[in-house]
Amino acid sequence: MSKQTYKVCFCCRRRFKMAVAEAPQEIKTLFGKYSENGVMTAVHLQRFLVQEQKEENATIEDAQAIIDSIRHVVFHKSGISLEGFFKYLFGDLNPPLNPKLGVHQDMTAPLSHYFIHTGHNSYLTGNQLTSDCSEIPIIHALEKGVRVIELDIWPNSSKDNVHVLHGGTMTAPVEFIKCLRAIKENAFSASEYPVVITLEDHLTTDLQAKAAEMITQTFGETLFLPETECFKEFPSPGSLKRQVMISTKPPQEYRKDKVAKEDEPHRSGKDSGDEEAWGKDVPILKHSFGTEKHDLENEDDNEEEDEDEAKRIEAPEYKRLISIHAGKPKGSLREALKGDPDKVRRLSLSEQQLEKAALQYGKDLVRFTQRNILRIYPKGTRITSSNYNPLLAWMHGAQMVAFNMQGHGRSLWLMQGMFRANGECGYVKKPDFLLREGPHGEVFDPKVKLPVKRTLKVTVYMGEGWYYDFHKTHFDQFSPPDFYVRIGIAGVPADTIMKKTKTLEDNWIPAWNEEFEFPLTVPELALLRIEVHEYDMSEKDDFGGQTCLPVWELSEGIRSIPLYSREGVKYKSVKLLMRFQFVSS
Repeated sequence: MSKQTYKVCFCCRRRFKMAVAEAPQEIKTLFGKYSENGVMTAVHLQRFLVQEQKEENATIEDAQAIIDSIRHVVFHKSGISLEGFFKYLFGDLNPPLNPKLGVHQDMTAPLSHYFIHTGHNSYLTGNQLTSDCSEIPIIHALEKGVRVIELDIWPNSSKDNVHVLHGGTMTAPVEFIKCLRAIKENAFSASEYPVVITLEDHLTTDLQAKAAEMITQTFGETLFLPETECFKEFPSPGSLKRQVMISTKPPQEYRKDKVAKEDEPHRSGKDSGDEEAWGKDVPILKHSFGTEKHDLENEDDNEEEDEDEAKRIEAPEYKRLISIHAGKPKGSLREALKGDPDKVRRLSLSEQQLEKAALQYGKDLVRFTQRNILRIYPKGTRITSSNYNPLLAWMHGAQMVAFNMQGHGRSLWLMQGMFRANGECGYVKKPDFLLREGPHGEVFDPKVKLPVKRTLKVTVYMGEGWYYDFHKTHFDQFSPPDFYVRIGIAGVPADTIMKKTKTLEDNWIPAWNEEFEFPLTVPELALLRIEVHEYDMSEKDDFGGQTCLPVWELSEGIRSIPLYSREGVKYKSVKLLMRFQFVSS
């Protein structure tokens, strides 16, 4: 790898010197500080872990285990050399999120106190109009820790069985029983915390009874059966380990007052395509989203139906399976957001309805989600299965922010970043400020700009691995790549920003050595966005990897950051070396 040759034409070749990964000057300085005579012992390394990496509980035994793990790479009798120290810092044993934390949040609070990893139309393999329906996307979602699976259930063509499909489209159906079996076999492959199946029900009463029998026989004892018709308070995820819950709203196809669903994609309108990895960014939330006025008093939530209608048409054996009841009470959205002191429910709003509701009823949304569950789903023009910015929903306490898991792009990267927290179990405890209520009933106001709580300092040292994971002409046919890093925060409007490093030309192992500062007013909802791109003068820049990390769980100190493909698959070798420091205001 000392030199690399690129063919320019038949008779001309360009030769480039290959750089070698070398420890940045700051790491050399730290090694000098925490070593003696060019050797870092376990005692030295333990002191480094405590003082620089802020790992207060690190022991000499922990340090010795690190040394033992890299001795086969760089051997030294009594410790490690600078090369070994650098390999440790830039290796898999030094991730940005501490794997030892696991599921560390309180899991005994009601379900409404958690953000829950939620899928939308979980059975679709591609776009919302013509793709196949299958159990395979459901399996993939569960393997990634998704805890809420949505199934649209319809009568088959002969009206004697239950199919899953996206109604009013050309999507090819899949049998309901196949989806149920896929959930049963994979529900707890990534997390032992409860799986919620949200059913969008278009069945006759007879087929409801048949669906109930399928559900009961498939899940057996793992199916959670509520003791009462409605909860006064939701149970906790900790009490529901390895259980499956059913959540549904009333049938729509057979009700008397038929209302077209807002999110059916055959309506006219431009597809709100998701951002390309190298194109449009995630839509930024406006600081002034409280200044406009929209009339929501007469705007129905078309995904829900009045409760009285539901009681008349549900099969009793079907109804008794429902543990999370969905539906909008009669009246306006404002009335619905007042909730019922004697029972809790799930309410669904489209992303557009949420935007409008946030303008007028921001604090009401926060108050509602302290006890009840709010589900947000993509607007109907997202035909390509794109997604939206989830931060507005999270700012208002919405637990189920439903995403198209096949809709790869920046929005989905944010969702993946959120649920890397809390051991990737699919449940993340909401910040305390979204759950608190003052003595006079006051709650958090999402419109109020708060003072800076702390500042995140990020140093981007260098990157490597592209040479191993990509062909040498993947980025540029005639020379090594020209990489730069985009780094920033996705969070509340006051915290959201993106910055970038300089572009380093013709270098497979770029060393930027640049520092950035990010003041944070709400660090509890801040996600650190990291992307690598390769500059292209004549075309759009090439994609070189990405990740998104929950700021509140970042490990301080120098860390090795693995990068992922646009589809969220971890690269074998591509990574960045970075440093994180928090400064309180």
